[in-house]
Amino acid sequence: MVRRTRQASPSSKGLQAGQVLRRDVLNAWGWVGSEITDSSSITRDHLLATCGFSRRSNHPFCRNQHKSKSRSAQSSNPASPQAVNDIIPEDVIIISDGEDEGHKCSKKACKGNPNCLNYLGQEKWESEESTIENFLPLAKLGENPLLLSRDPDLPVGLKNLGATCYANASLQFLFRQSHLLAGVYNCQIPESKIMDSPIFHLQVTFAALQESIQSVFNPSKLVESLQLRTAEQQDAQEFSKLFMTHLDAEFKKQPDQSLQTLVNSQNNSKLEDCIGALLEPETLTGDNKYFCVQCDGLQNATRYTRLQRLPPVLHISLLRFVYDLKTMERKKSKSSIVFPKVLNLTPFVSSVTGSNTTPSSGNVYELRGILLHKGPSAYHGHYEAQVFDTRANAWFLFNDEEVTRIKDQLGDKRSTKKERNKDDEQDEEKPTGSKRKKNANGPRKRQRVDDSEDEAAASPHSSQNGSPSDIHSKDAYQLIYALRQSDSSINPEVTAPPRAMNVVNELNASHDRECEKYTERAQVLNICNGWSVASDDDDCVIVSRRALQEWLSVHSVAGLFPNEENPDSALSPIQIDIGDILCKHDLLDHRHADKMKRISREAYTKIMKDTNCVFEPTLSLDDICSVCVNDAFKERMYQIEHPLLVAQFNEKVNFGNERSGYWISKAWLRDWVLQKPKMHVASANDPPPDSPDFSDDVRCEHGGLSHRTTARRRISIEACRILISLFPEWKPSPVDDEPCSVCQVLASERKANNFEYRKQAEIEKAKLRHMLEYASDKDLFLENVSCALIPLDFLRSWRRWINKPLEVTRPNNLDNSVFLCEHKMLNLDFPDIESTAAIIKRTEWDQLETFYNACPLIALSPSEEIELRFNLPVCSDCRHERLLVWEVAEITVRLHGKRSSKDSGESLHMRKTYGTNSARQSKRLRQRREYGEKRSIPITKLMSVKDVKILLHEEFGIPTIFQRLILHGQELLDNEATVESLHVLVSDTLELYEESESLEISDSYDDVVSKQEGQGFGGTLLGVLD
Repeated sequence: MVRRTRQASPSSKGLQAGQVLRRDVLNAWGWVGSEITDSSSITRDHLLATCGFSRRSNHPFCRNQHKSKSRSAQSSNPASPQAVNDIIPEDVIIISDGEDEGHKCSKKACKGNPNCLNYLGQEKWESEESTIENFLPLAKLGENPLLLSRDPDLPVGLKNLGATCYANASLQFLFRQSHLLAGVYNCQIPESKIMDSPIFHLQVTFAALQESIQSVFNPSKLVESLQLRTAEQQDAQEFSKLFMTHLDAEFKKQPDQSLQTLVNSQNNSKLEDCIGALLEPETLTGDNKYFCVQCDGLQNATRYTRLQRLPPVLHISLLRFVYDLKTMERKKSKSSIVFPKVLNLTPFVSSVTGSNTTPSSGNVYELRGILLHKGPSAYHGHYEAQVFDTRANAWFLFNDEEVTRIKDQLGDKRSTKKERNKDDEQDEEKPTGSKRKKNANGPRKRQRVDDSEDEAAASPHSSQNGSPSDIHSKDAYQLIYALRQSDSSINPEVTAPPRAMNVVNELNASHDRECEKYTERAQVLNICNGWSVASDDDDCVIVSRRALQEWLSVHSVAGLFPNEENPDSALSPIQIDIGDILCKHDLLDHRHADKMKRISREAYTKIMKDTNCVFEPTLSLDDICSVCVNDAFKERMYQIEHPLLVAQFNEKVNFGNERSGYWISKAWLRDWVLQKPKMHVASANDPPPDSPDFSDDVRCEHGGLSHRTTARRRISIEACRILISLFPEWKPSPVDDEPCSVCQVLASERKANNFEYRKQAEIEKAKLRHMLEYASDKDLFLENVSCALIPLDFLRSWRRWINKPLEVTRPNNLDNSVFLCEHKMLNLDFPDIESTAAIIKRTEWDQLETFYNACPLIALSPSEEIELRFNLPVCSDCRHERLLVWEVAEITVRLHGKRSSKDSGESLHMRKTYGTNSARQSKRLRQRREYGEKRSIPITKLMSVKDVKILLHEEFGIPTIFQRLILHGQELLDNEATVESLHVLVSDTLELYEESESLEISDSYDDVVSKQEGQGFGGTLLGVLD
């Protein structure tokens, strides 16, 4: 059968015969000018149309794409024709509903559709991966708590706090020794010391391993109470020995007699490497004779060790670390160890001489745990534990947080690749424990420490001397055997003390609460599934697109999970601002209609109730701002009517003869006839032709006709009537008005004055040529010429007037009293001239006295001792006070050439040297060569020497470490000293020397560093026992 689809009829192009084009179907403002022309006739439907909420807006109601799929439910309905094997009866014709041919919902097409609530960020809440990435960080839940739940088929792991794998592996061994577990639980701890007691935290740790509902427990409290350093790798055997010593000391404090001897009864006997070799007699002869105390001399002797009684649990430590005499370092022994699962120690137990005690025939032990040290080095590595759990009757591998069931051979290599793949396929249907956690969070973490280098060379199933059940290992470090008969006499179900269980129960309850929080994300999805409106008649609330996106991404999570540290915050709702769609009247702004979305009133109620969020302010369809719509209506009517008025005006503007009509501003008319005049302000009337900006074009300041004939033009009487109808208060000027007589007189006078100004400027320019060109040159000094001082401000304003005499005002007078103090003496000296005054010739000063009111004279005369000398004395006190009173100033910096650090003995002050045979150069070039380049930099009193060096680096390009600064003959060595503390004056000159780098590198360097042994457990609670 072939599916037949009935195609939709193609839409006709153009209008049908007799059909009227309606502007209201074209856009939201199509009713302007077609339906109404007065703002008082605007209705509610017109207001809705401006924001796209009217039926005439043609915005489709898009289907909620994130709602539960209706097609899935439809396919499960037996009544559907497609329900049975997707077979369509022959008499059924599939007809398109027109949805595909019409509007297609997309992010781009529906961005401005207020009825489409898709593409707002709902996808972040749907999939598990996106929820973990977006939802959990906002909810501050950390990792998915459901993935941290314990698998009932796996034991609980211990978190590695940095390098505490040695402690984790040992604790897993101790927890599975039932009699030791019962002893720890039975310890009585004083109430005042319970929070600092390692025994209490050990009880909590064991209780968590027994009753926790999480897959991993954090033993940080126990590690802190033992004062262990979490970042340092320690030896597992040493930790086990010291920790058992600590337990023995704590047990001896207990009133129960059985606890006082619990550790000693199982920890006194230690076997190393080979039990048989350890028990062999050793003959002490020759240089190794035994010193007998009774004989007071050396005697031949035999030393031996005998086992008379064995404890229920054996800890066998293997010699895995040896000392290499060649490298003088500790190294790991990679010898393979072969050990059985069942160990019979009866042949090694001997009777006591002279007593009736005979070796017990029940000294048969079963393997219960293997401690592995992974890694080739003796200085670092990783500890893992293979432990037999009597409750689950299975072997488990404890790798800190990761706990896995051992299904193959014990030891280093537990299975071949083929066997592991087979096991993985069997476990795919039911991932457990930490495996489920790894599958959810990505690939397994990289192994921290590699296995031994030649570990793969040994086959786990081959045995040269042992039985097939023997275990081979190159990483086994400690073995734990339990007496076979002891398991039947020990109750594996041991109950933790109430105080420890209270801590574990609180942790379990907290984990349950976190899991409940994670499942609450479904509330947000339920709101999103039902917030769309189906028609224009549905009750709704208007919000902005940005507000909905913020609610989905941030505020919904904050509402679901209030701040526990501040419970009062949960009482007040979270306010989400929708100001991006509001006008200045705090109502819906039609200009932001593309940002508006409407949600159902029922969904908004759920948002307030379930997520404690409100949209501020809460607005509906009745809250569209009528004032703003009214202003926009006027503007659109202006755009319709203004071109028509301009067309009528242009037809009549040139009617009549040149002697009839009225004057109008040419600039105003040029702008007004545009389709969009620049003078026009939205929703306001255009300014009249005689507005302040254009009135001067026709009328002068005296009220008469202006003489600016180029700024106005004539219009006809008919055109003037059109403008008067628009601007009734405008009073046009007839073309037969006479120009203003007052303006004519003033124009004549101004013309004459301008001639005088130009003439005076030319005279002063000719007679003061040196003052115009050279007076402010800082590098120019007049030699053997009498000079005078003038203020630098006067010189600058005078030069501006010389260049533009008709635009700039001429200076009135020349006042040199600013250079005098209250004692009628000078408050400046030669170093101050560059920043405050200018030097001119004395003859030019005489000319200035004829042009201006210039006084008093401050003359500079040449002398034999110095180049120039003032005619008045300098007041040092007043000058110093003036130079100190400043906030921001410019100081002069003189740059000198590079100096080697070896030249530190030379003087830092540059000396004047002249070559005997060199030609005489200008004074400016000699000063630059002898004194160095000078520049000015701005500084403040709060700047430090370091800040000044940074400015110098930007100005000269010299790094701060190569700068050497000299002020007042002293080098500035303190980089933190401020400018104010150095008493810097405005006229000071800072000497800058560029130092060359000089480094001495030693050739001798001993790179041979021997490995240092760590401090072990020194400084910890266990170190005190050691």
